[in-house]
Amino acid sequence: MARVPPRPGTDPLPLRGVQASFSYALSGLRFAWRSQRNFRLEVYIAALALALALWLQVNLVEVLLLIALVLGLELGNTALEAVVDLASPGFHPLAKAAKDVAAAGVLVVSLIAVLIGIILFLPRLVRVLGL
Repeated sequence: MARVPPRPGTDPLPLRGVQASFSYALSGLRFAWRSQRNFRLEVYIAALALALALWLQVNLVEVLLLIALVLGLELGNTALEAVVDLASPGFHPLAKAAKDVAAAGVLVVSLIAVLIGIILFLPRLVRVLGL
């Protein structure tokens, strides 16, 4: 007779599943870091934005939310590209459209994040530099 898996939430070692989830997520971060130049660039820009926010005493919550949005969307874009490449290894116009639209989402959010960054940082930068 086939063994029935336990119902969700009845695992005698519930932390095992949580630990596995974190392990998979860290593996995804490593994959994105190693394979995605744009992700690395966005992480560097995020670090610069955090340093600037600390120096200018800008609200860190706003900056961290923008960073999370851009990096999270970039990771989603990377995942979508991998799935599309798996499902459609050859050229297909719908595969191209899916990848292009996901990249456009990252671009739109990144441009809006830059605009918000200018709104947050510029007045304080002008004040600090005495311009």
